[in-house]
Amino acid sequence: MNINTNLKEQNTYDAIVIGSGISGGWAAKELTEKGLRVLMLERGMNIEHITDYESAMKDPWEFKHAGRMTQEQKSTHPVQIRDYPYQEANEKWWVNDLECPYTEDKRFDWYRGFHVGGKSLMWGRQSYRFSDINFEDNKKDGHGNDWPIRYKDIAPWYDYAEKFAGISGQNEGWPLLPDGQFLPPMDLNCVEKSVKERIEKHYNRERILTIGRTANLTVPHNGRGNCQYRNLCSRGCPFGAYFSTQSSTLPAAMATKRLTVRPYSIVNHIIYDKDTKKAKGVMVIDAETNETMEFYAKIVFVNGSTLGSTFILLNSTSEAHPNGLGNGSGQLGHNLMDHHFRCGAEGTAEGFEDKYTYGRRANGIYVPRYQNYGNDKRDYLRGFGYQGGASRGNWQADVAELAFGADFKNNMSKPADHWKMGLGGFGEMLPYYENKVYIDHSKKDKWGQPVIAIDCETKDNEAKMREDMMNDAAEMLEAAGMKNIQTYDNDYYPGMAIHEMGTARMGNDPKDSVLNKWNQMHEVSNVFVTDGSCMPSIACQNPSLTFMALTARAADYAVKELKKKNI
Repeated sequence: MNINTNLKEQNTYDAIVIGSGISGGWAAKELTEKGLRVLMLERGMNIEHITDYESAMKDPWEFKHAGRMTQEQKSTHPVQIRDYPYQEANEKWWVNDLECPYTEDKRFDWYRGFHVGGKSLMWGRQSYRFSDINFEDNKKDGHGNDWPIRYKDIAPWYDYAEKFAGISGQNEGWPLLPDGQFLPPMDLNCVEKSVKERIEKHYNRERILTIGRTANLTVPHNGRGNCQYRNLCSRGCPFGAYFSTQSSTLPAAMATKRLTVRPYSIVNHIIYDKDTKKAKGVMVIDAETNETMEFYAKIVFVNGSTLGSTFILLNSTSEAHPNGLGNGSGQLGHNLMDHHFRCGAEGTAEGFEDKYTYGRRANGIYVPRYQNYGNDKRDYLRGFGYQGGASRGNWQADVAELAFGADFKNNMSKPADHWKMGLGGFGEMLPYYENKVYIDHSKKDKWGQPVIAIDCETKDNEAKMREDMMNDAAEMLEAAGMKNIQTYDNDYYPGMAIHEMGTARMGNDPKDSVLNKWNQMHEVSNVFVTDGSCMPSIACQNPSLTFMALTARAADYAVKELKKKNI
């Protein structure tokens, strides 16, 4: 009895944060800075800032397999090798698919990294605010449930997140892409400047082109060094020049002396107390020993990534919650979304043969959404933005989501004899109830847990949008004076953008949503979910900045409620 009591005391904290990626890192920082003792649980290994970025400073010829994957790596990572992220330089950061299988009712490319820092170490770093239009679209066109917040509710938290994380960019006064608290912008190169000028003139500034807003520092910030223009971000940045858990939120949380990080801790389920109607803690499987243990806390922040979090919630069944924790609405696991991309246009720019670029800018250009706004009406709902850039060689190297697959030798060869400019569309997927995940009990992972099954596809709205993503890009490049313009659609499957969202959505009505406007479970008041699973819709902008702002906002609310003894 005595041993158990001691163990329980030892394993009791004020708050538990599940996951250590972009949103989990923010939760740990905010909760510790507000005075709470926090346990952060990470299912994978520890990664130390700088010392564990083993390939960060390697030259191309130092890689054993010249950047290619071995047959053994391909056999253990059948999903991760489908597309760009998995590469020799950071292969240890990507999940072994055989140990962690999932069921694909329809093809879904699920890219996962299990380690402290999560995908904050490999993310594309594009950081955009959502606008009022994005928060209102669901209500206006009837797809998905209404967001329980509007831009004004989150704007101060966007300010807060940008100031801490360090986002470089240019304010443009564009209504569909609100301005922010930016560090000095990176430069457009000579071709991009020409294209920007011509597009904005041709469309009378009803379309704009700007430098990407990116979580890469252009000046030293908060003790971190600025970007060195190496464009090797996915190996980990020893200069701390881009936002990651390791470079930013984790040092802040550790400085409070109130954070305990426990790697190799797989959260199997949240423990529900039927008497208090709250969560009392979590059950964890030690990933190395397979032993199970319990940890207890007054509040739980669920930040295990969209599908990781949803698995935990669906797997947290009890008499009171037979279909998953807080799933009285039946919405948990539904409304899965991702950005569809890999289509657009490219062309060659003439007259710039004597110009070249400085360094390898880890950033491209951005054309924010202009469709279905003002006088621009389309035969589909919502819209898309473009990422891209101009370069002497492979323009896609400037787009994080497209950058990895370039021929290895390009890094060592001289620039091409001509400039290319490309625009790649990123489109909004609507929330469809039938795009869902559920638990497949017929299959088990390495630790004996059931797996998640994914049933998700794009529909007519996305197909119509893709046509315009190609044709608009070609039309703009033509207006900008490009030659030899070609459109392309390189095929897309959900998951490829690694922007999966939805499945535990926010809403005002507990009957059709899982979380309230504070990211708090309607039915379990001391559980908060602030990663991508909370999103009722996804706009077309990259989402990570919104996760940061929502997490900081929810943590502020949770601590205030805790102090008032409301949770």
